[in-house]
Formats: sequence, C-alpha cells, structure tokens
Amino acid sequence: MILKVYKYGEKVLREKAQNVAIVTDELRRLSDDMLETMDAAGGVGLAAEQVGRLERLCVIDIPPKCENDEDRAFNAPIQMPLRLFNPEIISREGSQLDKEGCLSFPKVGGSLVRAAQVTCQYVDEDGQAQIITARGFLARAIQHEIDHLDGILYIDRMTAVERLQCASKLKKLAKANGGTR
Repeated sequence: MILKVYKYGEKVLREKAQNVAIVTDELRRLSDDMLETMDAAGGVGLAAEQVGRLERLCVIDIPPKCENDEDRAFNAPIQMPLRLFNPEIISREGSQLDKEGCLSFPKVGGSLVRAAQVTCQYVDEDGQAQIITARGFLARAIQHEIDHLDGILYIDRMTAVERLQCASKLKKLAKANGGTR
C-alpha cells in the first residue's frame, strides 16, 4: 500500500523515533508498505517519520547503478532491500562530500559531508541482531535515514551557504506543510 510521504514543515519529521520492542507482522507489513511507497516515489530510502510513524524503522534499497565499482564490490554482501529496525551507527570512518535529496524535500537538494564508511547494528525483519559495514552511497543512505529517526533533517547538515541557496524553496515548503521547521 502506498503511504503518504510527509513533507518539510510537518511536525512528525522532527520527532525522535522510539525503539521497537519486537518485530511484529504489523511492522513487517509497514516495512513492505514503506518500500512500496519509496519505490513509487523514486527514492532509495525512507524512515518511519516520513510516513507519519514513530517506530525506529527505516528501509533502504540502493540500485547498483548508484554505486561506483569499488563500493559496489565492498557492499556486495549486503542484500537489498534493507529493513532496519532499531538501527544505530556504531562507527564512522573517513568523509565524503556529495549531493543529497530527500522525498520529504521535493525539488530541494544540496551537497553535504557524511562519513565514507559506517558500521551499523540493527534488528532485521526476522528479529535477528545484525551488523553491517557499508561504504559510499549506501553509507550515505544509512546515515541519512538514521538521522531521520533522530529527528535530524539533511538540511541541518548542509553548510550555511548550501542552506542559503535553497532558503526560498524551504520557506515555501514549510509554509505549505504547516510551517514547522
């Protein structure tokens, strides 16, 4: 089922997600709906807040074309799509500067620095604890979605110059969606 994607200005995007005590059939269905919603919108990741929910859950599905050969080879053991319950980044290495966008920020994008490699622990859809290490675009997506779960938006990580460049679009978007920044 396609869910509503909440946009910048809506209060839920600034909420902090709550850990999931147990992965239930309802939460697995929610993750399926989130993947369907993300695919329909042309995204590569989606956090529960973006569909109006406060469970600590995000989904990620990175197409191979989004990664360079080296990162694709490094990330090969990680099967897509990812359903991450209670994800936490436990280590970060290096840095990368690249453009980002977000389904909650239509027609707004900018460059920002993220870690080049992250190690993330989470619970999978079967309730099993997992640890993965990802590089490049996948590492960027994991950081972006976990930020959402912490109520942090990618525009918060932009430089002042980058944010100023999209200020008028952000103001219009916030106003159209309730005005909460």
